[in-house]
Amino acid sequence: MRCFTSRFGFDNYRLSLCSIFILLITAAASAQDPPDGFTALFNGKDLSGWHGRPHFDPRKWHNKSAEEREESNADMREHWRVENGVLINDGQGAYLTTDREYGDIELLIEYKTVPDADSGIYLRGTPQVQIWDSTNERQRKLGADKGSGGLWNSTAGAAGKDPLVLADKPFGEWNAFRIVQVGARTSVWLNGKLVVDHAIMENFWDREQPLFAKGVIQLQTHGGEIQWRNLFVRELSSEESTQWLKERDEKAGQFTSLFNGKDLSGWAGAVDNYQVVDGAIQCKEGHGGVLHTEQEFADFDVTLEFQLPPGGNNGLAIRYPGNGDTAYVGMCELQVLDNTSDKFAGKLDERQYHGSAYGMIAAKRGYLREVGQWNYQRVSVVGSKIQVELNGTMILDGDLSQVSEYMANRAHPGKDNASGYFGFAGHNDPVRFRNISLRSR
Repeated sequence: MRCFTSRFGFDNYRLSLCSIFILLITAAASAQDPPDGFTALFNGKDLSGWHGRPHFDPRKWHNKSAEEREESNADMREHWRVENGVLINDGQGAYLTTDREYGDIELLIEYKTVPDADSGIYLRGTPQVQIWDSTNERQRKLGADKGSGGLWNSTAGAAGKDPLVLADKPFGEWNAFRIVQVGARTSVWLNGKLVVDHAIMENFWDREQPLFAKGVIQLQTHGGEIQWRNLFVRELSSEESTQWLKERDEKAGQFTSLFNGKDLSGWAGAVDNYQVVDGAIQCKEGHGGVLHTEQEFADFDVTLEFQLPPGGNNGLAIRYPGNGDTAYVGMCELQVLDNTSDKFAGKLDERQYHGSAYGMIAAKRGYLREVGQWNYQRVSVVGSKIQVELNGTMILDGDLSQVSEYMANRAHPGKDNASGYFGFAGHNDPVRFRNISLRSR
């Protein structure tokens, strides 16, 4: 049965209902016959494709010796077993961990547990989508009464830490999760009810860094027996991930398109140095300058897609006054850069990598898609604060008013601009931009 449409949308409840229906009909189906587009993580027979790993920083796991790894595997085999196509853990031992790492995914999984349960699902090697006994009075102070599905290891008060609704079924019944994770943006449905809505999953191992771009899936053991079945994963294409993020932003409303996909109407500045190619604004090779909007903006959110050629270099002009080098006379230039290119190896200041406020604040690295793929980026500018979210991961969250140290000690007099134009700062490379939308705050 084929349920999935080509449109992977946040408000496409046909997809959600279809996933739930699939879980129901697959309850008696073989794990070797996953829903269309999905791959079985568990073959219904043995622990092939999995290894044992405790609660352990994934950045350090490779330092473990072969003997230490085998000890974890032996611990796993002692406490995990397969009966009648069901994974069973006795509440102890190493966590069951996929051999493969995953990035953006849709995950379907069912579980059944016992009173006093405390378990969860690690995504990208990071805790966790929580599983509770919601009737456990002793754990009420930890939030157990709110039910399962929350991102429990997020900081207090963070969106998604607690589930939106109590959706757990009574003990003895199977519960069904559907999890969609794009970048750090995580949505969770439990038994068909939305319990986490597009929340950022934090990096438990280093709160100063975003969630890893990829990582293993782990099934946690935590003192009580838990059973698992129908474990299916679907890896999302970059197009699906972008659509997911884009529709979520569009749901917020009030965004206005800045580009008609045909010509440069509504744009000013270095118009002769840019062209429209295949529905995208492209800087002409060997040319540059700032192409900017005809309208000025103060506080705003902007969403766009961009495509980098190998070694490509451009930038987003923020509150640009209309002339001069936007990196200095504008509030800032946000780097748009293929910093993976060999030509930049060892030559970049940390404040020159993609997403950085050029020369002032460094962005987090490792979240660009492969060169040639389209990336999705959202920028928010409020007062002196600026955020950059790349492909679902926050890579910059800073306050320019607090910057006092500059690259090469060159000051940025425009960083306190209260308003200005938005645009693209070309640097001779054919970087492309499309689907550009903005809303004023």
